[in-house]
Amino acid sequence: MTDATPVQHPLAGHGWTSELDELFTPHREAGLLPGRIARVDRGRCDVITADPDPGTGALRTLRADTSAVSDPDPVRCPCTGDWAAVDPTGPLPVLRALLPRSTAIVRTNASRRSEGQVLAANVDTVLIAVSLASDPDLGRVERFLALAWESGAQPLVVLTKADLAGDAEHIREDVEAAAPGATVLVVSAATGENIDVLAACLGSTTALIGQSGAGKSTLTNALAGAEVMAVQHVRDSDGKGRHTTTTRELIPLPGGGVLIDTPGLRGVGLYGGAEGLAGAFSDIEELAARCRFDDCMHRTEPGCAVSAALEDGTLPHRRMDSYLKLQRENAWMEARSDARVAAERRRRWKTVQKSVRDAGVIRRR
Repeated sequence: MTDATPVQHPLAGHGWTSELDELFTPHREAGLLPGRIARVDRGRCDVITADPDPGTGALRTLRADTSAVSDPDPVRCPCTGDWAAVDPTGPLPVLRALLPRSTAIVRTNASRRSEGQVLAANVDTVLIAVSLASDPDLGRVERFLALAWESGAQPLVVLTKADLAGDAEHIREDVEAAAPGATVLVVSAATGENIDVLAACLGSTTALIGQSGAGKSTLTNALAGAEVMAVQHVRDSDGKGRHTTTTRELIPLPGGGVLIDTPGLRGVGLYGGAEGLAGAFSDIEELAARCRFDDCMHRTEPGCAVSAALEDGTLPHRRMDSYLKLQRENAWMEARSDARVAAERRRRWKTVQKSVRDAGVIRRR
Protein backbone atom coordinates (compact mmCIF):
# COMPACT_ATOMS: atom_id res chain seq x y z
CA MET A 1 0.00 0.00 0.00
CA THR A 2 1.48 3.31 -1.03
CA ASP A 3 1.07 6.69 0.65
CA ALA A 4 -1.32 9.07 -1.03
CA THR A 5 0.29 11.96 -2.87
CA PRO A 6 -0.20 15.14 -0.82
CA VAL A 7 -2.48 17.69 -2.45
CA GLN A 8 -0.81 21.06 -3.03
CA HIS A 9 -2.52 23.97 -1.33
CA PRO A 10 -4.24 26.33 -3.81
CA LEU A 11 -2.27 29.27 -2.32
CA ALA A 12 1.13 27.56 -2.81
CA GLY A 13 1.75 29.64 -5.92
CA HIS A 14 1.28 32.75 -3.78
CA GLY A 15 3.86 31.65 -1.22
CA TRP A 16 1.88 29.42 1.16
CA THR A 17 4.16 26.93 2.94
CA SER A 18 3.87 24.01 5.37
CA GLU A 19 5.22 26.31 8.11
CA LEU A 20 2.42 28.81 7.48
CA ASP A 21 -0.08 25.95 7.41
CA GLU A 22 1.05 24.88 10.87
CA LEU A 23 0.87 28.43 12.22
CA PHE A 24 -2.65 28.72 10.87
CA THR A 25 -3.97 25.65 12.73
CA PRO A 26 -5.80 27.53 15.57
CA HIS A 27 -7.40 29.89 13.05
CA ARG A 28 -8.54 26.97 10.90
CA GLU A 29 -10.10 25.35 13.94
CA ALA A 30 -11.97 28.62 14.53
CA GLY A 31 -13.50 28.33 11.05
CA LEU A 32 -11.33 31.01 9.42
CA LEU A 33 -9.71 30.88 5.98
CA PRO A 34 -6.08 31.69 5.07
CA GLY A 35 -5.57 34.54 2.64
CA ARG A 36 -2.88 36.83 1.31
CA ILE A 37 -3.42 40.58 1.20
CA ALA A 38 -3.05 41.89 -2.35
CA ARG A 39 -3.94 45.54 -1.75
CA VAL A 40 -4.88 47.81 1.16
CA ASP A 41 -6.77 51.09 1.06
CA ARG A 42 -9.07 53.05 3.41
CA GLY A 43 -9.80 50.37 6.00
CA ARG A 44 -10.47 47.74 3.36
CA CYS A 45 -8.29 45.27 1.52
CA ASP A 46 -8.32 42.81 -1.34
CA VAL A 47 -7.37 39.39 0.03
CA ILE A 48 -6.75 36.27 -2.06
CA THR A 49 -8.19 33.07 -0.62
CA ALA A 50 -8.90 29.55 -1.82
CA ASP A 51 -12.34 28.60 -3.06
CA PRO A 52 -14.28 26.98 -0.17
CA ASP A 53 -14.89 23.96 -2.40
CA PRO A 54 -11.58 22.03 -2.00
CA GLY A 55 -12.22 20.12 -5.19
CA THR A 56 -11.82 23.15 -7.47
CA GLY A 57 -8.38 24.32 -6.35
CA ALA A 58 -9.41 27.78 -7.54
CA LEU A 59 -8.64 31.14 -5.97
CA ARG A 60 -10.93 34.07 -5.35
CA THR A 61 -10.39 37.69 -4.27
CA LEU A 62 -12.49 39.02 -1.40
CA ARG A 63 -13.00 42.60 -0.33
CA ALA A 64 -12.48 42.54 3.45
CA ASP A 65 -12.69 44.88 6.44
CA THR A 66 -9.33 45.44 8.20
CA SER A 67 -10.57 47.28 11.30
CA ALA A 68 -10.29 44.21 13.57
CA VAL A 69 -6.51 44.02 12.95
CA SER A 70 -5.77 47.75 12.88
CA ASP A 71 -3.15 49.08 15.30
CA PRO A 72 -1.99 52.54 16.49
CA ASP A 73 1.51 51.57 15.35
CA PRO A 74 1.59 51.78 11.51
CA VAL A 75 4.20 49.00 11.36
CA ARG A 76 1.66 46.57 12.86
CA CYS A 77 -1.13 47.46 10.47
CA PRO A 78 -2.04 45.11 7.58
CA CYS A 79 0.08 45.53 4.48
CA THR A 80 0.34 44.06 1.00
CA GLY A 81 1.99 40.65 1.31
CA ASP A 82 0.64 39.87 4.78
CA TRP A 83 -0.98 36.50 5.45
CA ALA A 84 -4.28 36.81 7.24
CA ALA A 85 -7.03 34.77 8.88
CA VAL A 86 -10.25 35.70 7.10
CA ASP A 87 -13.80 35.39 8.37
CA PRO A 88 -15.84 35.07 5.15
CA THR A 89 -19.25 35.15 6.84
CA GLY A 90 -21.48 38.18 6.98
CA PRO A 91 -22.15 40.84 4.36
CA LEU A 92 -18.47 41.88 4.36
CA PRO A 93 -15.57 39.47 5.07
CA VAL A 94 -13.35 40.51 7.98
CA LEU A 95 -9.65 40.00 8.76
CA ARG A 96 -9.51 38.49 12.26
CA ALA A 97 -5.73 38.06 12.64
CA LEU A 98 -2.41 38.53 10.84
CA LEU A 99 0.18 35.76 10.77
CA PRO A 100 3.72 36.61 11.96
CA ARG A 101 5.84 38.16 9.20
CA SER A 102 8.99 36.43 8.01
CA THR A 103 10.36 39.65 6.51
CA ALA A 104 9.19 43.26 6.10
CA ILE A 105 10.51 46.24 4.15
CA VAL A 106 10.14 49.18 6.54
CA ARG A 107 11.16 52.78 5.97
CA THR A 108 10.58 55.87 8.06
CA ASN A 109 7.25 57.56 7.57
CA ALA A 110 7.19 59.95 4.62
CA SER A 111 6.44 62.75 7.11
CA ARG A 112 9.92 62.18 8.62
CA ARG A 113 8.42 61.29 12.01
CA SER A 114 9.89 58.45 14.02
CA GLU A 115 7.16 56.06 12.91
CA GLY A 116 7.78 53.33 10.37
CA GLN A 117 5.91 52.48 7.17
CA VAL A 118 5.80 48.92 5.86
CA LEU A 119 6.19 48.81 2.08
CA ALA A 120 5.73 45.04 1.70
CA ALA A 121 5.63 41.97 3.94
CA ASN A 122 6.83 38.36 3.67
CA VAL A 123 9.21 39.07 0.81
CA ASP A 124 12.03 36.78 -0.38
CA THR A 125 13.64 39.15 -2.89
CA VAL A 126 13.81 42.95 -3.00
CA LEU A 127 14.20 44.05 -6.61
CA ILE A 128 15.75 47.54 -6.71
CA ALA A 129 15.06 49.20 -10.07
CA VAL A 130 17.62 51.79 -11.18
CA SER A 131 17.25 53.58 -14.52
CA LEU A 132 20.15 53.72 -16.97
CA ALA A 133 18.53 56.65 -18.78
CA SER A 134 20.83 58.84 -16.67
CA ASP A 135 23.87 58.21 -14.46
CA PRO A 136 22.70 56.34 -11.34
CA ASP A 137 23.06 58.01 -7.95
CA LEU A 138 25.24 55.46 -6.15
CA GLY A 139 24.46 56.96 -2.77
CA ARG A 140 20.75 56.39 -3.36
CA VAL A 141 21.44 52.84 -4.54
CA GLU A 142 23.30 52.19 -1.28
CA ARG A 143 20.34 53.60 0.66
CA PHE A 144 17.94 51.22 -1.11
CA LEU A 145 20.33 48.35 -0.44
CA ALA A 146 20.44 49.14 3.28
CA LEU A 147 16.63 49.14 3.29
CA ALA A 148 16.58 45.77 1.50
CA TRP A 149 19.19 44.09 3.72
CA GLU A 150 17.40 45.32 6.84
CA SER A 151 14.17 43.65 5.68
CA GLY A 152 15.71 40.19 5.89
CA ALA A 153 15.19 39.54 2.18
CA GLN A 154 17.81 39.20 -0.56
CA PRO A 155 18.44 42.36 -2.61
CA LEU A 156 18.69 42.27 -6.40
CA VAL A 157 19.70 45.43 -8.28
CA VAL A 158 18.21 45.73 -11.77
CA LEU A 159 19.56 48.40 -14.11
CA THR A 160 16.62 49.16 -16.38
CA LYS A 161 16.35 50.85 -19.79
CA ALA A 162 19.61 49.36 -21.08
CA ASP A 163 18.51 50.36 -24.59
CA LEU A 164 18.98 54.03 -23.56
CA ALA A 165 22.45 53.62 -22.03
CA GLY A 166 25.65 54.32 -23.91
CA ASP A 167 27.94 52.27 -21.66
CA ALA A 168 25.76 49.96 -19.59
CA GLU A 169 28.62 47.58 -18.79
CA HIS A 170 30.78 50.31 -17.25
CA ILE A 171 27.84 51.55 -15.16
CA ARG A 172 27.12 47.98 -14.03
CA GLU A 173 30.67 47.66 -12.72
CA ASP A 174 30.31 50.89 -10.72
CA VAL A 175 27.01 49.71 -9.23
CA GLU A 176 28.45 46.28 -8.40
CA ALA A 177 31.23 47.99 -6.43
CA ALA A 178 28.53 49.78 -4.41
CA ALA A 179 26.47 46.60 -3.93
CA PRO A 180 28.62 43.86 -2.35
CA GLY A 181 26.72 40.62 -1.88
CA ALA A 182 23.94 41.58 -4.28
CA THR A 183 23.41 40.48 -7.87
CA VAL A 184 23.35 43.32 -10.43
CA LEU A 185 21.55 42.74 -13.75
CA VAL A 186 21.26 44.95 -16.83
CA VAL A 187 17.86 44.62 -18.50
CA SER A 188 15.64 46.27 -21.08
CA ALA A 189 11.89 45.73 -21.03
CA ALA A 190 11.71 47.42 -24.44
CA THR A 191 14.00 44.89 -26.16
CA GLY A 192 13.53 41.97 -23.76
CA GLU A 193 17.22 41.90 -22.86
CA ASN A 194 17.83 39.65 -19.81
CA ILE A 195 14.15 39.61 -18.79
CA ASP A 196 14.22 35.79 -18.79
CA VAL A 197 17.38 35.85 -16.65
CA LEU A 198 15.71 38.25 -14.22
CA ALA A 199 12.59 36.07 -14.00
CA ALA A 200 14.79 33.10 -13.06
CA CYS A 201 16.39 35.11 -10.22
CA LEU A 202 13.14 36.00 -8.46
CA GLY A 203 11.98 34.36 -5.25
CA SER A 204 8.46 33.17 -4.48
CA THR A 205 7.60 36.75 -3.41
CA THR A 206 9.46 39.71 -4.89
CA ALA A 207 8.96 43.37 -3.94
CA LEU A 208 9.83 45.94 -6.61
CA ILE A 209 11.09 49.29 -5.27
CA GLY A 210 12.77 52.33 -6.79
CA GLN A 211 12.30 55.95 -7.77
CA SER A 212 9.54 57.18 -10.06
CA GLY A 213 10.73 56.94 -13.64
CA ALA A 214 12.92 53.88 -13.02
CA GLY A 215 10.69 51.78 -15.26
CA LYS A 216 9.05 49.69 -12.53
CA SER A 217 5.63 49.49 -14.18
CA THR A 218 7.13 48.57 -17.55
CA LEU A 219 9.28 45.95 -15.86
CA THR A 220 6.23 44.58 -14.02
CA ASN A 221 4.38 44.20 -17.32
CA ALA A 222 7.36 42.42 -18.88
CA LEU A 223 7.61 39.95 -15.99
CA ALA A 224 3.84 39.40 -15.83
CA GLY A 225 3.62 38.90 -19.59
CA ALA A 226 0.64 41.25 -19.77
CA GLU A 227 -0.26 44.93 -19.48
CA VAL A 228 -1.19 44.78 -15.80
CA MET A 229 0.18 48.23 -14.91
CA ALA A 230 -0.29 51.60 -16.60
CA VAL A 231 2.87 53.23 -17.93
CA GLN A 232 3.72 56.93 -18.13
CA HIS A 233 6.61 58.69 -19.82
CA VAL A 234 9.36 60.47 -17.90
CA ARG A 235 10.03 64.17 -18.38
CA ASP A 236 12.65 64.97 -21.01
CA SER A 237 13.94 67.91 -18.92
CA ASP A 238 15.16 65.93 -15.93
CA GLY A 239 14.40 62.28 -16.66
CA LYS A 240 12.03 62.06 -13.69
CA GLY A 241 8.74 60.26 -13.78
CA ARG A 242 5.31 60.69 -12.26
CA HIS A 243 3.76 58.22 -9.83
CA THR A 244 2.25 55.64 -12.18
CA THR A 245 1.74 53.16 -9.31
CA THR A 246 -0.25 54.80 -6.52
CA THR A 247 -0.58 51.85 -4.15
CA ARG A 248 1.15 48.56 -3.40
CA GLU A 249 -0.29 45.66 -5.38
CA LEU A 250 0.39 41.93 -5.42
CA ILE A 251 0.59 40.52 -8.95
CA PRO A 252 0.81 36.77 -9.82
CA LEU A 253 3.59 35.85 -12.24
CA PRO A 254 3.13 33.32 -15.06
CA GLY A 255 6.11 31.20 -13.99
CA GLY A 256 4.88 31.00 -10.38
CA GLY A 257 5.36 33.35 -7.46
CA VAL A 258 4.12 36.89 -7.02
CA LEU A 259 5.45 40.41 -7.50
CA ILE A 260 4.57 43.33 -5.21
CA ASP A 261 4.81 46.57 -7.18
CA THR A 262 5.23 49.69 -5.03
CA PRO A 263 4.84 53.43 -5.75
CA GLY A 264 7.98 55.39 -6.60
CA LEU A 265 9.95 56.40 -3.51
CA ARG A 266 11.16 59.98 -3.29
CA GLY A 267 12.48 59.58 0.25
CA VAL A 268 14.14 56.45 1.61
CA GLY A 269 14.67 56.90 5.33
CA LEU A 270 16.11 54.00 7.30
CA TYR A 271 14.10 52.62 10.19
CA GLY A 272 16.29 50.79 12.71
CA GLY A 273 18.78 50.05 9.96
CA ALA A 274 21.88 48.80 11.80
CA GLU A 275 21.76 45.35 10.18
CA GLY A 276 20.88 46.90 6.84
CA LEU A 277 23.94 49.15 6.97
CA ALA A 278 26.14 46.17 7.85
CA GLY A 279 24.81 44.35 4.79
CA ALA A 280 24.99 47.26 2.37
CA PHE A 281 28.51 48.20 3.51
CA SER A 282 29.88 44.75 4.27
CA ASP A 283 33.23 45.70 2.67
CA ILE A 284 33.71 48.56 5.15
CA GLU A 285 32.55 46.38 8.04
CA GLU A 286 35.15 43.76 7.08
CA LEU A 287 37.88 46.42 6.92
CA ALA A 288 36.83 47.79 10.32
CA ALA A 289 37.14 44.31 11.83
CA ARG A 290 40.86 44.40 10.90
CA CYS A 291 41.59 47.68 12.68
CA ARG A 292 44.07 47.48 15.58
CA PHE A 293 41.61 48.95 18.07
CA ASP A 294 38.06 47.67 18.55
CA ASP A 295 36.78 51.21 19.15
CA CYS A 296 38.61 52.69 16.15
CA MET A 297 36.91 55.82 14.77
CA HIS A 298 38.74 55.47 11.41
CA ARG A 299 40.31 58.90 11.62
CA THR A 300 43.86 59.22 12.95
CA GLU A 301 44.20 55.98 14.93
CA PRO A 302 47.29 53.87 14.15
CA GLY A 303 46.67 50.53 12.49
CA CYS A 304 43.33 51.61 10.99
CA ALA A 305 42.51 49.32 8.05
CA VAL A 306 39.74 51.65 6.84
CA SER A 307 42.06 54.68 6.65
CA ALA A 308 44.65 52.58 4.84
CA ALA A 309 42.08 51.50 2.25
CA LEU A 310 41.04 55.13 1.74
CA GLU A 311 44.65 56.18 1.24
CA ASP A 312 45.50 53.50 -1.33
CA GLY A 313 42.21 53.98 -3.20
CA THR A 314 40.82 50.52 -2.44
CA LEU A 315 37.90 52.17 -0.66
CA PRO A 316 36.44 55.23 -2.46
CA HIS A 317 35.97 58.33 -0.29
CA ARG A 318 32.49 58.70 -1.77
CA ARG A 319 31.47 55.32 -0.41
CA MET A 320 32.91 56.03 3.04
CA ASP A 321 31.08 59.38 3.15
CA SER A 322 27.83 57.61 2.23
CA TYR A 323 28.38 55.04 4.99
CA LEU A 324 29.01 57.72 7.63
CA LYS A 325 25.99 59.73 6.48
CA LEU A 326 23.65 56.76 6.81
CA GLN A 327 25.18 55.87 10.19
CA ARG A 328 24.42 59.37 11.49
CA GLU A 329 20.92 59.26 10.08
CA ASN A 330 20.26 55.88 11.63
CA ALA A 331 21.56 57.00 15.04
CA TRP A 332 19.31 60.07 14.89
CA MET A 333 16.28 57.95 13.99
CA GLU A 334 16.98 55.47 16.78
CA ALA A 335 17.18 58.34 19.27
CA ARG A 336 13.86 59.70 17.96
CA SER A 337 12.27 56.25 18.23
CA ASP A 338 13.49 55.82 21.81
CA ALA A 339 12.06 59.23 22.71
CA ARG A 340 8.73 58.35 21.06
CA VAL A 341 8.51 55.06 22.98
CA ALA A 342 9.29 56.84 26.26
CA ALA A 343 6.65 59.49 25.53
CA GLU A 344 4.08 56.79 24.73
CA ARG A 345 4.83 55.04 28.03
CA ARG A 346 4.35 58.32 29.91
CA ARG A 347 1.09 58.99 28.08
CA ARG A 348 -0.26 55.53 28.90
CA TRP A 349 0.76 55.84 32.58
CA LYS A 350 -0.98 59.21 32.87
CA THR A 351 -4.10 57.65 31.35
CA VAL A 352 -3.98 54.82 33.91
CA GLN A 353 -3.48 57.27 36.78
CA LYS A 354 -6.39 59.41 35.59
CA SER A 355 -8.73 56.42 35.31
CA VAL A 356 -7.76 55.29 38.81
CA ARG A 357 -8.36 58.79 40.23
CA ASP A 358 -11.71 59.01 38.45
CA ALA A 359 -12.71 55.70 40.02
CA GLY A 360 -12.00 57.16 43.46
CA VAL A 361 -9.22 54.73 44.33
CA ILE A 362 -6.71 57.52 44.77
CA ARG A 363 -7.95 60.43 46.83
CA ARG A 364 -6.17 63.63 47.58
CA ARG A 365 -5.53 64.22 51.23
